[in-house]
Amino acid sequence: MNTLWEFLSMSDANVRFVTIGSILLAASSAVVGCFTVLRKRALVGDAVAHAVLPGVCLAFLFTGEKNPLLLLLGSFVTGWLSLVLIDVIRANSRIKEDTAIGLVLSVFFGIGILFLTSIQHSGNENQSGLDKFLFGSAAALVGQDLITFGAVALLLLLSVLLLYKEFKLLSFDPAYARTIGLPVKGLELLLTTLTVLAVVVGIQSVGVVLMSAMLITPAAAARFWTDRLGVMVLLAAAMSSLCGAAGAFVSFTAPAMPTGPWIVMLLSLLAIFSFVLAPKKGILARYLLQRRIRRQMTRENILKTLFHLGEATGEYGHSYSKQQILERRQKPLLQMKNSLHTLRRKGLIKKSREGWALTEAGKKEAQRVVRLHRLWELYLTEYLHVASDHVHEDAETIEHVLTPELEKRLEELLHYPTADPHHTQIPQQP
Repeated sequence: MNTLWEFLSMSDANVRFVTIGSILLAASSAVVGCFTVLRKRALVGDAVAHAVLPGVCLAFLFTGEKNPLLLLLGSFVTGWLSLVLIDVIRANSRIKEDTAIGLVLSVFFGIGILFLTSIQHSGNENQSGLDKFLFGSAAALVGQDLITFGAVALLLLLSVLLLYKEFKLLSFDPAYARTIGLPVKGLELLLTTLTVLAVVVGIQSVGVVLMSAMLITPAAAARFWTDRLGVMVLLAAAMSSLCGAAGAFVSFTAPAMPTGPWIVMLLSLLAIFSFVLAPKKGILARYLLQRRIRRQMTRENILKTLFHLGEATGEYGHSYSKQQILERRQKPLLQMKNSLHTLRRKGLIKKSREGWALTEAGKKEAQRVVRLHRLWELYLTEYLHVASDHVHEDAETIEHVLTPELEKRLEELLHYPTADPHHTQIPQQP
């Protein structure tokens, strides 16, 4: 607790620089990263992150000093050049975009390592610390760095705020944006520029190796929590800022711990948490939904089988054993025992000495399922020209998800049929 209080007090100017810089860099990268993810250009961020290294080295070679503004300018130029080369290779050859990204990434990064090695053996005293751009060193941020990188980060956030609607339309429907007269190429150029800037300002904190994680991970994590872009952007910025501050705190409490890698690791943990536990889209939520659907399908299949047994004898209230149900079904029914008890609890079936029988409510529900099954079979044979002996399997799946609106539409298309392709009567709506 005392350590946390000391951190919040931040009497040390360097701690303030590191914390504020980490938050600004993390937030700005996350905001721009949302549009990069939505435009399916996540790998481009990784290519740019590795392509800025030769720019940093060239800026130092030309000036002989580590001026943050000049280093930023040099890295921006080579980052931009990498994107131009990716587009040129993709447009003028048979090489796909992912292959072009891999080529540009490896070539630029290799050149950067070559320049960096040459600088380290040049004997220039000012080169000390230049290798920090590989893995980042947020702890090395000073006042001048904070002003330079902070200004760029604020420029990124302001640009997204002013052009939010245009970027949103560009991310989801560029064809419509072009139709209504928006300068799509210009907007793509600007968004690409912002992506390069976001990468450039982040390399001081996490380095070229981990920068793509700062750009992509918060956006990917936030995407699991919402379907609204505005909320996604705010969530990504909040997650990234929190991890930026937490990374600075870890470095404060344990000076041997680097800030940048800790920011990325905390973001990764937050992303894993989102992937697993996010409502609706998380792995756990999807698993529970699939299990619920499977159980619902089993219950409906039991009702349908009891209806078929009653349909064959004309006695829908007759009781049948589990063995008779399985024989008529000719397919295994998962969790059958639990499903039978659930149906009984809902009042859809009843149990007697002879076995299980449909109640009046169960008969109506079974008629609904059978009706949807036979309507879909008829649709497949009449409109898709599928052989009548090949439609049963497809209908088995689709009958459980057809909505009342689709049922009504099917009836209209089929002109309110009374029999399926096998000349079996289609039950009318109860």
